Amino acid sequence: MGEKKRISGCVAVANAVKLADVDVICSYPIRPYTGIMSELARMVADGELDAEFIHGEGEHGQLSVVYGASAAGARAFTGSSGVGVTYAMEVYSPISGERFPLQMAIADRTLDPPGDFGSEHTDALCCRDQGWLQGWASTPQEALDMTLMWYRIGEDPRVLLPQYACQDGYFVSHILGEVDIPAAAQVKEFLPPYKNHHTLDTRKPQIIGAQIEPVMGPPLQYQRYNAVEGSRKVIAEVHEEFAKIFGRKYAPFVEEYMTEDADVAIFMQGGHAETAKIVARRLRNLGEKVGVVRLRTFRPFPTQEVREALSKFKAVGVVDNSANFGISGGAGVLLTEARTALYNLGDKVKTLGFVAGLGGEMITHEEFYRMFNKLKEVAKTGKVDKESFWLPFEL
Repeated sequence: MGEKKRISGCVAVANAVKLADVDVICSYPIRPYTGIMSELARMVADGELDAEFIHGEGEHGQLSVVYGASAAGARAFTGSSGVGVTYAMEVYSPISGERFPLQMAIADRTLDPPGDFGSEHTDALCCRDQGWLQGWASTPQEALDMTLMWYRIGEDPRVLLPQYACQDGYFVSHILGEVDIPAAAQVKEFLPPYKNHHTLDTRKPQIIGAQIEPVMGPPLQYQRYNAVEGSRKVIAEVHEEFAKIFGRKYAPFVEEYMTEDADVAIFMQGGHAETAKIVARRLRNLGEKVGVVRLRTFRPFPTQEVREALSKFKAVGVVDNSANFGISGGAGVLLTEARTALYNLGDKVKTLGFVAGLGGEMITHEEFYRMFNKLKEVAKTGKVDKESFWLPFEL
């Protein structure tokens, strides 16, 4: 049997890494993700975790270390936040191109400027097209579970891709929640030892590196495309198996909350969705037909699942917790993705973009009330007078 503890998202991830029996960890400090590494360092120092703990000289070095470790056949783990995530950008594509399923935790914070600590997703979204799997946890429990599931999915021979396991800085990474930490025996049943056919071996010399001949490029890119697309089936399978072993069932791609007979809904990802649920529940008690749809897996983007979830509403408000200057629609990546998913439905579903929670600010109850009120107005009139709103300035 496992044990229940009241811990933060950072500590929850550290416990998952320990249970995953990771071989190599590389750390470089930047808040708020650093809490994961400080807890892992303690575990290694106290003899609770038998792993090589390496201090990188920077984030580029971090990713280079785990790149090499994974190439040598080790289960590897690293992480970062904010500008640390972007500093390592050069190494992400080579890792996925070589099909090394290491994992990187990202506890989001805004980029510089303003560089504030908090939950802005811009840092992780800069990496969205690097050939990695990517998703957001909204609670410490989900952060632990996602860490285990991403390893299992990424290491599946049908996938073999690295993973960004994201959580909102401070709003998930540092706020305590009750977490069921599973027993080691359960995790061993769920997560087999890491084995990649494509590893460095002195008995079978091979070249592993970033530069290849131009003629090799199209096949490699198409192979990586098929791996990302093929992961959809594996993601669904692993979530089913996780539920059987651990008793916690998650929707693999899209979570719906109080969407039955709803006229309008908020669509978003990350920890602020928990606040949106509270507001939706309050409005439901007042007789309002509102709901919340939370995206759990961002890459691969679940186009069909999003279309099915959002097509039943009269109006959908897409909340982007990121800064995407000059983007179509004036909001963010999530609005663009949602509109693409809904494109073939024509004008059946009205969509609005809301940009909120930037610079580490919380998205307040009041702001969600204003979003829902705007959506109810659009559902009633059928008119969209403005494509997107930046809160708290424009709504």
